[in-house]
Amino acid sequence: MSVLEMKVPSPGESITEVEIATWLVKDGDYVEKDQPIAEVDSDKATLELPAEQSGIITLKAEEGDVVQVGQVVCLIDVDAAKPAGGSAPAAEAPKQEEAPKAAEPAKQEAPKPAAPVSAPQTYATGAPSPAAKKILDEKGIQSGQVSGSGRDGRITKTDAELAAVPALGGTPSTATGARTTTTTKLSVLRRKIASRLVAVKNETAMLTTFNEVDMSEIFRLRKLYKEEFAQKHGVGLGFMSFFTKAVTRALQMYPDVNASIDGDFKINYDFCDISIAVSGPKGLMVPVLRNAENMSFSGVEANIKDLATKVRDGKITVDEMTGGTFTITNGGTFGSMLSTPIINPPQSAILGMHNIIQRPVAVDGQVVIRPMMYVAMSYDHRIIDGKESVGFLVAVKEGIDNPVEILMGGDERKGLGL
Repeated sequence: MSVLEMKVPSPGESITEVEIATWLVKDGDYVEKDQPIAEVDSDKATLELPAEQSGIITLKAEEGDVVQVGQVVCLIDVDAAKPAGGSAPAAEAPKQEEAPKAAEPAKQEAPKPAAPVSAPQTYATGAPSPAAKKILDEKGIQSGQVSGSGRDGRITKTDAELAAVPALGGTPSTATGARTTTTTKLSVLRRKIASRLVAVKNETAMLTTFNEVDMSEIFRLRKLYKEEFAQKHGVGLGFMSFFTKAVTRALQMYPDVNASIDGDFKINYDFCDISIAVSGPKGLMVPVLRNAENMSFSGVEANIKDLATKVRDGKITVDEMTGGTFTITNGGTFGSMLSTPIINPPQSAILGMHNIIQRPVAVDGQVVIRPMMYVAMSYDHRIIDGKESVGFLVAVKEGIDNPVEILMGGDERKGLGL
């Protein structure tokens, strides 16, 4: 018997251990080469672990175990033949078919229990999918209590969601007034984020300055060129390209904002690597736009779309999330009106966007209704003075209030690459 030992690969430089977040297969399953068999959490990202060969798998670690890079987490018997129909228990099927033939009386009484033979039993029967398992674990529901509607009786996400919804007439716990709590261990990634955020609050002289921007011109440009822009460049014209362009311009005007502190030294960067905060299944990720100062509007939109898709699919790499010099986060997508964002270390500043509200403002002595957004910049006062922070935010405001003149050189069509 030839057995392959699968070891934990290194997710990136300086990472020495990972946590088994979820096994996507069960002990004894037959796996195909390159089939995802597990999700592993590092302190920077969640990655899929693919099978290196086809065969029968034997798990050597449990979900939640912290394992070292290079440690064996499973064995694959590469000599094992693939079970007929893709499942090991297939040999039991003839017994179910032979029983009615062997005893005619049993066949006469069969109409009563007709339902149980509606589908063949396989390794998938009654087994929850990874998404369904997460829901069931969160709600404290055993998989045996749920009837699977998926292929071969597998429990789908929808099955789990329906099982988690209390019946219309209530449940025993609600009827008796009983209350339960659920304790879930934080993932390695979430623990690392928590540690970093606390460190930022304790180790930096963080201060936040605020301003407001008028989104009227951006609304006009998007309405006028939205379809033409999408047809030519294959991506939508969103708000993030305008803010990214305004930020890179402001960073070049105020280089101390585009810097970091290392002990007694300040490091200035002559490039703008902009981290864009994206909400994913495992929490907030910050993929990086490299040399954003050289990107066009379409380039920014295309790169953000690509990185956001990778985050939501769990395919973002560690390299794509490290090395940013400034961060932009948009709490407005969740309805936030105003906040004080926390710096993303080792960076020294972060810009927070918020929701857009139609508000009355004074323009040329007249009260008019305009789409307004509050913006906030948190910065490390150890290396960024008030003059630079306020000047930076005003420069961002100028770019958003008057994008044609400030960001497009006076030619909106040329600026948008049309």
